[in-house]
Amino acid sequence: MHDESPLGAPDVPLAPLTTLGLGGPASRLLRTSEPEVLARALDAAALAEMPVFVLGGGSNLLVSDAGFPGLVVQLAPGRLALHADGTVTADAGVAWETVVDAAVDAGLAGLECLTGIPGTVGAAPIQNIGAYGQEVADVLTGLTAWDRVAGRMVELTHADCDFGYRDSGFKRAPDRHVVLSVTLRLVPGGAPTVRYDELRRRVSERVGSEPTLAEVRREVRHLRRGKAMLLDAETLAGPDARSAGSFFTNPLLDAAAAAALPADAPRHGQPDGRVKVPAAWLIEQSGVSRGFALGPAAVSTRHTLALVNRGGARAADLLRLAAWVRRAVRRRFGVTLTPEPVFLGFPEGVEATLDAAERSLEG
Repeated sequence: MHDESPLGAPDVPLAPLTTLGLGGPASRLLRTSEPEVLARALDAAALAEMPVFVLGGGSNLLVSDAGFPGLVVQLAPGRLALHADGTVTADAGVAWETVVDAAVDAGLAGLECLTGIPGTVGAAPIQNIGAYGQEVADVLTGLTAWDRVAGRMVELTHADCDFGYRDSGFKRAPDRHVVLSVTLRLVPGGAPTVRYDELRRRVSERVGSEPTLAEVRREVRHLRRGKAMLLDAETLAGPDARSAGSFFTNPLLDAAAAAALPADAPRHGQPDGRVKVPAAWLIEQSGVSRGFALGPAAVSTRHTLALVNRGGARAADLLRLAAWVRRAVRRRFGVTLTPEPVFLGFPEGVEATLDAAERSLEG
């Protein structure tokens, strides 16, 4: 019998909808691009006291083996519009790379370093995605969202988003807003951003002192491909394809903690006085090498920040590997790494989940 429920289809596997390919089913899954359909589903979920999760491209997500006992909403692709003044509006279901490509091809500066990041527009402000010296918070001026508390659409400003490093108010209060569209302000004819050391060296060697937006986009994609963090045909054919990208964020340490690190540790001062230290360096210096594996879960052979499903892994396997890496860094440097992906279906929370996984290593 055809299911007419406003909550969508029952018992839908989530693993095929994620880049890690892990996790159990959602109790319900609804795909829509219509705010009215979304509103009915959210009302029905509230009446049923059912939790809700909005799924983008599944590229920054770890789903538990038990799945998610609630409603998963996946917003379908919608509109993308570029304007002469540099304003870009895009619906939440549009692929992020589509926006980057359209902006670069139109000569709009501000997104060229964010190429190759999988996922959708709606997820971009939640995570405050960033790479190679740019982040969404640099260019987002506002967005439209469904306010689940007020039961209506709202317009939010940049300040309302409460952005932080790979963080936002949406991420800290996941049950409040569903992002429906975003507005970005880019720079027509602007120069590309080339301030990240690795990218600057690459551009200098390959292009020269006055690169175009397209050239910077090309070199960023080359760097991401080299780390198996570009989901193109070459990466997808290799053993490191199934990952969530960077599994840990780069720690932001206070001055005292940064000073306690070895003298050769890379350090990047921040405007607030803290110091950003590359998580990949900490991992490698803790004795965790590329390709290190615990069963079917492994550290990427291309980049120590990516944890991969080599085939047949469970979420529990990846958690044990993450706990192993985190423990190694803490023992060596006294720094506790913070996961970057969203953990879905882990009722005890991220830290408690990882703590439990770490205890299992002693068993």
